[in-house]
Amino acid sequence: MLAQNWSKPRFDQTEKETIRCPHYIIWGRVAPLAVFLRFFAGDIILRKATYVREEATLSKTALENAKDIAQEIQRQVAIIQDRALSLVTPEELEKKLRRSILEGRPLKVKLGADPSAPDLHLGHVVMMRKLKEFQDLGHEIYFVIGDFTGMIGDPSGRSKTRKQLSREEVEANARTYHEQATTILDPEKTHVVFNSQWLSPLSFRDVIGLASKFTVARMLERDDFLKRYREGYPIGIHEFLYPLAQAYDSVAISADVELGGSDQTFNLLVGRDIQEAFGQDPQITLTMPLLVGTDGQEKMSKSLGNYIAIKDEPNDMFGKIMSIPDRLMPDYYRLVLVESQKSVEELMRSIESGKVHPMDAKLTLARRIVEEFHGKTAAESAEREFLRVFRESEVPENIDEVHLPELSPGASVGLARLLALIGLAPSSSEARRLIKGGAVKVDGVKIYDESYVCTAKDGMLLQVGKRKACRLKI
Repeated sequence: MLAQNWSKPRFDQTEKETIRCPHYIIWGRVAPLAVFLRFFAGDIILRKATYVREEATLSKTALENAKDIAQEIQRQVAIIQDRALSLVTPEELEKKLRRSILEGRPLKVKLGADPSAPDLHLGHVVMMRKLKEFQDLGHEIYFVIGDFTGMIGDPSGRSKTRKQLSREEVEANARTYHEQATTILDPEKTHVVFNSQWLSPLSFRDVIGLASKFTVARMLERDDFLKRYREGYPIGIHEFLYPLAQAYDSVAISADVELGGSDQTFNLLVGRDIQEAFGQDPQITLTMPLLVGTDGQEKMSKSLGNYIAIKDEPNDMFGKIMSIPDRLMPDYYRLVLVESQKSVEELMRSIESGKVHPMDAKLTLARRIVEEFHGKTAAESAEREFLRVFRESEVPENIDEVHLPELSPGASVGLARLLALIGLAPSSSEARRLIKGGAVKVDGVKIYDESYVCTAKDGMLLQVGKRKACRLKI
């Protein structure tokens, strides 16, 4: 019946033929369907294979991108950690860098400086070199001039309350900071801001609210405060407010990273706590070594008067650099000139072996630093003037040679002891007094450090005053 219904519309044939017709009719209609299904199935398989290949390609690309991001993070971390003393915390830094890369948002990197004197010095340069590295990595720099906190006085490293500056003094000192900071930093990519912009508008209620987010017990964890408290030295309440004010700077600009010297560790960590109290992600803290000043003992500081200002005249800058103890040369090469650890170690080995004279290494150091801030011509002129004044003048015509066979070339010996040994001072204690008074020169360079250690070499020129001098023979 089914065959007959299919055959009648198309064929006018005998019953026998009609009975046979359905097989052809069925094949005629099913064959195209079979061909369609065959090609359709093949297309599905082909599409599936293509999808698998594309998925594999995407996975490979994603994997390669992930590797690229991981490598970029490690590259940046290595640059950021170079020369640093501590980083809190490396894991958080990596997370911030990952988010920065994925979102295309640069990190906000902060450095603060109170204008306690008119000039920035080489100690600040150590920090600004690191800021420049962040800048070269594509991050935003915030140089915070503490015109408000400068009137409080940073208690860091202080055995007594720091003298507070007047508003007039702070404003006068701050005028040149922008110009000086941008001798190293790219001015187009540097935000120079004054913290009075957000600290001055705070009401007394605001200050109480800020103070409530930290405890006295935590404040006394600070070595400076604890030592003064135990020894009975006064601590002003306003000194407790300083780290809170500095921390609020980080809140105001939503800092991702804050730099500081090792004496700033407590203040930087307070910033992390206060940011969290205000609902922000805590900043990464990066501490850098402190550059020792020209006295060879204390950190370079404007208040201590042992600093080398970046605005010093070329001749003055050159002479001050030449006055630092030899033992500080590695730090100046590493932190101020950003020489690699390997090259600095090679230089010191050359000095110890006698291949390089300490004076020559220091002349190179001074020339390069002066050139950085005043140009090549000024640096070369300053070197010539230094050599003329300090190595060719005020040297007695007849200089005795003193033989010290017990010393070998390259041996280390205290300058005070050496002066006593060769008879230029009656005793080591008197030699130290002469050194402290600026009466002693080694190879034409005035030494102020009582604990100065010489590297013995044949022909070394030692002078006490204008008339007493001798050359060392070893």
